[in-house]
Amino acid sequence: MNISSNGEIFSVKVRKSNASTILETLDKLYDLDFLTSASKNECTTAVGLKWMLNQGLLQHHEEIVEYFKRRGVSAIFLFRRNLLLRMVSMLANSYDQNAKLLNGTHKSHVHSPKEAEILASYKPTVNTTTLIANLKQIQGMTANALEYFKSTRHMILFYEDIIKNQTMLNDVQDFLKVPMMDLHSRQVKIHRATLSLQVENWSDVEKALKGTPYESFLHADYKI
Repeated sequence: MNISSNGEIFSVKVRKSNASTILETLDKLYDLDFLTSASKNECTTAVGLKWMLNQGLLQHHEEIVEYFKRRGVSAIFLFRRNLLLRMVSMLANSYDQNAKLLNGTHKSHVHSPKEAEILASYKPTVNTTTLIANLKQIQGMTANALEYFKSTRHMILFYEDIIKNQTMLNDVQDFLKVPMMDLHSRQVKIHRATLSLQVENWSDVEKALKGTPYESFLHADYKI
């Protein structure tokens, strides 16, 4: 309740068109809380947003890092160790943006087992021709982000670690310097079956990754 999150604001193309518009958007974001705080019941300790790596963050990293340092902005990097799971999840989400399986409505997250079951019924087909190249590209973006922002105040989290150990959220709250709360999500997992049952062309994916540095991705020990 002490955190004000403004979502994925740079999904709007005009806001990330160049470094100037990005910084102007950030200024509006961080100034907004001061203009609206009178209507809130709780004090806001942290104000932020969700920023995907491909939304201008890496392209204009020099200006953004300087801005972060000047305005005291902290970053929490959330990655997935298993990039194959990440890819399958994104393919399923991309499909539903057009198919809208839930009564004509697209949802990336759900709060009921029935909705989760409906979304999980779609099994994406992974393009094995470009699979290795795509995994390398994702690894490269991750490495670049950590290198570019290493001089900023930041912390690194992995999705798998949070799933296995919910107390890691206490580390996040401590990093943000907000009052500690017992946090629980109302979201219901969409993909609860093993990965091999969630991919249409699983045998092809196995053949493509076996014997490569990414073979371990085939053996996920948690659900998407």
